[in-house]
Amino acid sequence: MRILVAAHNHPALHPGGTEIFAHDLFRAYKRAGHEALFLGATNQVHREVRPGTSFQGIGDAADEVLLWSGHFDRFYMSQIDLYGVVPDLVELLSDFRPDVVHIHHLLLIGAEFPHIVRRTLPDCRIVMTLHDYYPICHHDGLMVRTSGKELCHAASPDRCHACFKDIPLDRFALRERHLKALLNTVDHFVAPSRFLRQRFVEWELAEDAISVIPNGLPLRPTPAAKSSGAGRPTVFGYFGNLNPWKGATILLEAARQLITEGFEFELRVHGGTPFQSEAFVAEIDRLFSDTAPTVQRRGPYRREDVAELVADVDCTIVPSIWWENAPLVIQEAQAQGRPVIASNIGGMAELVEDEVNGLGISPNDPRALASAMRRIAEEPELQRRLSRNARRPDDIDTTARRYLELIEAIEPERVKAA
Repeated sequence: MRILVAAHNHPALHPGGTEIFAHDLFRAYKRAGHEALFLGATNQVHREVRPGTSFQGIGDAADEVLLWSGHFDRFYMSQIDLYGVVPDLVELLSDFRPDVVHIHHLLLIGAEFPHIVRRTLPDCRIVMTLHDYYPICHHDGLMVRTSGKELCHAASPDRCHACFKDIPLDRFALRERHLKALLNTVDHFVAPSRFLRQRFVEWELAEDAISVIPNGLPLRPTPAAKSSGAGRPTVFGYFGNLNPWKGATILLEAARQLITEGFEFELRVHGGTPFQSEAFVAEIDRLFSDTAPTVQRRGPYRREDVAELVADVDCTIVPSIWWENAPLVIQEAQAQGRPVIASNIGGMAELVEDEVNGLGISPNDPRALASAMRRIAEEPELQRRLSRNARRPDDIDTTARRYLELIEAIEPERVKAA
């Protein structure tokens, strides 16, 4: 088969979980013997426009391209460049003629993309992996209220207007109808967690149109872990960008509390603060200053190094305060046999079962996080038991096979419907 994999960026430019997984799956499709093309949409944040074409190269790969999409309506998730991007997408589809288009996000590429595919290639199978809640929630797909960081359990025009008072209530109703109409062109959806699937079912996507396939990781050698010799303090690790929704301030507040109590430990914080507000960066800088040298600010890291970095800590912490779907960092930790302390909400609660392979904590609660960190450090048998029970994720090639089986099953349904 020819498979076009489309995401809202490229991991070389923006190494987020969605981009990384989409690119890993693209390479797994190729290993399975299929011809694949990776299309990453980007804008002026990472690339400048080049007159004459919407497409740009990325690295030396001939089967990976960027779509420059600087004209995009974030509210309606709509591609508004009808004279540039849309004709170029039609030309790409007509030239490559994929049998399958696998969409991983609608940002930048536009919610109209499935309709463009169907209009250009009527027999093409369209699959979309749902990685977050962008179609449901205008607040960056977080499903968190814009004031007070309250978790949001459902979207409605009234609730959404309460978060964005400058946007008329009726526009939220139009947004929902607009997106549902365009998503109706997708043959089948995949959710990496049961929680995310249920959210979209409640949003009224057809229940039988959404399957659950957990994300997988590339196979790589397991690095040798450092000995946790007697007298060495417990080492905790955080991996990922630092932003308000990942719980970075909660983590550092918990660390400061433990330091004040005289508790001995080490916390390695891996990740940067790209695209964050000056106020947030200033707060993070202050908290790092208050907690040094116990807390080590190690900065951004390469994907290739994450397995070794995870293997060098005793426990990974994922303190997100939004409904995370399927954080890759949890899978990376479990692949290395490491227990995880994670917020007990969303897809995190599916990956980390409290007292089994990690500890689940209430989100946005520094005291609860500090207590869990203390338990890991003070109860060696607990740490060993949680490590033994680590749930190693599927490798990405197994995940690709599951997707391919799903894709193969779409065609009879489409023929029957016709």
